[in-house]
Formats: sequence, structure tokens, C-alpha cells
Amino acid sequence: MRRRSLLLPAAGLAALALTLTTTAGPARAELTNPRQDWLRNSTAGLFLHWGLRTSPAHTSCSAWESDVTNGGWSADYWVSEAQKLHAKYLVLASFHSRLGYARAWPSKIPGSCTTKRDFLGELISAAKAKGLKVILYMTNDPQWHDEGGHEWLDSSAYSKYKGKTVDLTTNDGFGQFSYDNFVEVMQNYPDLAGFWIDNDSQYWIDHGLYEKIRQERPDMLLSNNNEDTPIMDTVSNEQKTGMTPAYDYPAATWSPAPRLTEACYKLPSTGAWWYDGSNSSVDKALNVGRLVSNAGSSIKSLMAETAQVNGRFPSNQTSYNDFLNTYLGPIWSSIDGTEGGGYMYGGLQPGSWNDGAYGVTTISKTDPNLHYIHVLTKPSTSTLKVRDNGYKVTGVTNLRTGAAMSFSQSGGSVTITGISSWDPYDTVFKVQTSGRTGIYSGVTATASVSKSGYPAGDLVDGSYLKWWDNNGTLPVTVTLDLGSAKKVAYLGVNQREWSVSYKRSDTEDSARIKAYKVQSSTDGKTWSTVKSGTMPSARGVRFIDLGISSARYVRLEVDSTWAASSATKFYKKLLIDEMWLGSDYA
Repeated sequence: MRRRSLLLPAAGLAALALTLTTTAGPARAELTNPRQDWLRNSTAGLFLHWGLRTSPAHTSCSAWESDVTNGGWSADYWVSEAQKLHAKYLVLASFHSRLGYARAWPSKIPGSCTTKRDFLGELISAAKAKGLKVILYMTNDPQWHDEGGHEWLDSSAYSKYKGKTVDLTTNDGFGQFSYDNFVEVMQNYPDLAGFWIDNDSQYWIDHGLYEKIRQERPDMLLSNNNEDTPIMDTVSNEQKTGMTPAYDYPAATWSPAPRLTEACYKLPSTGAWWYDGSNSSVDKALNVGRLVSNAGSSIKSLMAETAQVNGRFPSNQTSYNDFLNTYLGPIWSSIDGTEGGGYMYGGLQPGSWNDGAYGVTTISKTDPNLHYIHVLTKPSTSTLKVRDNGYKVTGVTNLRTGAAMSFSQSGGSVTITGISSWDPYDTVFKVQTSGRTGIYSGVTATASVSKSGYPAGDLVDGSYLKWWDNNGTLPVTVTLDLGSAKKVAYLGVNQREWSVSYKRSDTEDSARIKAYKVQSSTDGKTWSTVKSGTMPSARGVRFIDLGISSARYVRLEVDSTWAASSATKFYKKLLIDEMWLGSDYA
């Protein structure tokens, strides 16, 4: 499908532009805009698939509407359940290809089910009253027009409305129909926050749909499912499985921050995205882990629940909502108002820790010295050891209980001891620091190879809007110059989070550093190998301890990455955001 790359004008604030690295070449996407602020300040949303084919399936639009109303549907109920999940927005997917293309709002455009009662308008109003937003799902897909042996699209009625023959079962015909619906909805609902778009349509592109939305409703947020489309505000990654641990959803995402990114996943462990008549269980550990690990990577959690015809959720999902409502309260400060730690915002190292422990870290948006450690998988001992990233720790408390914790700090790590109890889902430690110490400033960088526009100098500029690209060349070296001979305790490396960190398929292997060497020199001519090894294929900041007593130059040689030759997008492709040298451990 042909794409156009567009750099959009910012409204009010100057837009930050990000070159999104793809095999097709650079594309420009708007990173920040005031219309995105509310979503950036959100942690989660509630995804609702609900329509004609919600069990028990209807073929009559009027009968479905009658059963919805007679069943006691209430917008306030959905908003209340979203609040239990600590969600700040709802996405309504009724105009869905697998749900009968039902429009749960009055429409003057014939072609598929449209209700007399304005369910969408009621939801928008109920959400607004509680400070929540509503986004409307829109599909590009006509292929399920006759699913179940019933024709859900009325080409004859739409053709009469348009004054020409239009086949809604074709991509072009459905593109016209859905285009008209976009325009009608955005004009009729001034408080609708945006559109959640399932892939794309050539008709929309060719007829300037997104430009029209931007012109008429510059406040509307656009989100695209499973594609990083430059004109969209948000990249949404649909449910993936196969990660280890299973809750580590961010391992399946491929768009780096600060691109606004969302993970959409089902809370019920089995079944369709919509209510199929079953009362599937909800795995608390899996879903708490997903929510927290997403927050620990600055990713928004769009949690799907399966509303019944009357809008109510099956009992297992209701019970989970009630559980999460009370569970998150005592630790909410470690999730809300934070960014993911160990990435572009600084913070402690996430991922695998000691004795089987695994989790994420977060860092306060308003206090760069305030950190949280989320232990999602506990260690086999009563001790937790986390790499400190140069932060001098002054105090550690158990956030849920308020108890002060014993800790020590040496060798680049903070060690918390005497942990007598672990929460079954997320043990949170509040870590107060006095800032980072021992990080050299004024370091310059050169590389043996750099892609045009991505020089080695971007490794040490302190900006994650720019990065170094090895231009697909391995082996490759990066040399850091301290200016004069100095002691070097360790090297820190933040690789760009654009590659999945586990083998999901032959074309999605990790592009992270595998085999490496570190050499040092006092004159730039004579080099000594300080260390060699294999770097883990893992997200978040990586450290190489060096223990160099005196060197002006430190050179990292990357001999291979984890990507196989069959991974055409990632093979030999290395992107690094930042590198730094530490003089001493905190």
C-alpha cells in the first residue's frame, strides 16, 4: 500500500520531528503537539468491542438497539469501570468489520447499521463529566461484509445516497463510505477526542482524509493500529504473546520513544476481542505485569474488555476491575506521573536482576531524583540488586507499606536487603537519590562508519531525538575521547528501542549488540583490549564495567548483533541513542 510521508504543522507548540527508521527510507512524524498532552499524561485506556455480533448475535439493527436499551445499557457504567482500571480514556469499537459494521450513533449516511439512540454521544458526555476522553474506532476493512452468511453492508442504499453506483464490499467503495463517516462524526461530536484507526485505506490517503481532519479538527488525536504512519499521533501495538516473562509486553513493540506508543491487549485470557458468550478468566499476575511493565517503558496500556449486549462485563472481568481499583491505589504514585526508567529519561536499570528477579523501573516526571523499582517477578532470596546508573541513593522504602528498607551501594549497584515479604504481583520500592554522580561531560565521539545524517557526535549530545546509525556495517567501532587521560569505571550504552528483544519470527530478531570488545588508549595509537564479551539481547540501558586506571580514549568495537541474516530489517543494523563514561561508581 502506497504511503505519503507528511510533516505536519504544530498547533501552538513547535513540533519535534523524529526520523522513523524503516527499510523504505526516512519518514517524518510529529512527536509533540498539545492535542497529545492528555494521552501522554494517561497511563491506560479501556477498549470496548461491542456491536451487532456481540453474543447473542443480531442481524437486525433495530432489534439490537432495542435489546441494548431494554437490557439497561448505561454510559455511566462503562465510565465507572474505566475508572476502576485507572483508565483515562475509552475507545469504542462498534464500527468494526467483525461486529456487523454497527454505528452506535444516529447517522444520515446509509450503508450499515445505525442506531436512533446516540450511544456514542451519551458515552462522550458521561466520560467528559468524569474527566475522561473518548476515541472512536474506525475500520478500513470490508472483507467481513457477509460474515456468518448475512450481508452487513447495504451498497444499494449508499449508492442511492451518493447518486452513483458504489460497491461497499470493495476497498474503494468502503473507503468512500468510511470517509463520509469520519467527516460526519468529527463534525457532529466536538468533544470526541480522536480516531483509533485499524490500518489504512488508499482511498483515505488519495482523498486527503487526514489533512481534512487536521484542518477542521486540529484537536483530534489520530492513532494507527500496527503501523507507524507518520501523520498519526500514536502507534498502537496489538496484542502479542511469546515474551519471557509473559507480561513483558514492551518486548514486542518496535517504535522508539518519544513516539507516543500504545499497547492494546485483552484482559480476558481467552476468547474473542468482543463478548462471545464466555466468561473467560482474567490472569491477575499477567495483566498487572503488563500494565506496570508498559508504564516502565512509557507505553500506554489499552485494555480490552468484552462488554455484553447490555454493556455489562462478565463476572470475571468485573471482579478484576474491582481488584485493580483497590490494588493500584497504594502504588499509584509510582505509575502515574512517571516515565519508564533506564531509557531516554534516565533512571535505574530495568529487566533481569539477581536470583531470578525481573521488573521495571520508573522515574518521576517532576523530580529526576525520585525513582521506583517494580519487582514483578521476585528473586529466590531476600535480596534485590539493581544497577544504579550513577544515581547516589539516599533512602529506600517499601511504597505499599511505608517501611524503611536496608540498602547498600557499591560497584554500580544498589542492594536492598532483608526483604521479608513480597507482593504477589508488584513489590514497589521508592528510591530517593541525590542525583547522578561520576558521569563525564565534554566527551566527544567518532565512529569508523556512520550513516549520513546520523553521526557519532549524536551519541554524546544528551538528546534522544538524535542517534548514531552504523549504516549496516559490522564490525564497527565507536571511540569516545575524554580530552585527557582519566580513570574510567564503566561504559553506559542506551541502544535505540526500535527492535524487538526476543525472537518472534525470522524477520524480527533483535538488532542489539551481541559480540563486542572494549579497548583503551592514552594516545589514540596504541590500544589495549580491556574487555570482550556478549551483551544480552535486552531492553534498557546496558553497562560494561571496565576498571581502567588511566585512558584518554575508550573504543567500543561491535562485531555482531543478535539479528540473523534472515532478519532483513535488522541484520547488521545498529542504532545507539547515547553512550557515556563513568569515572566512579556512585
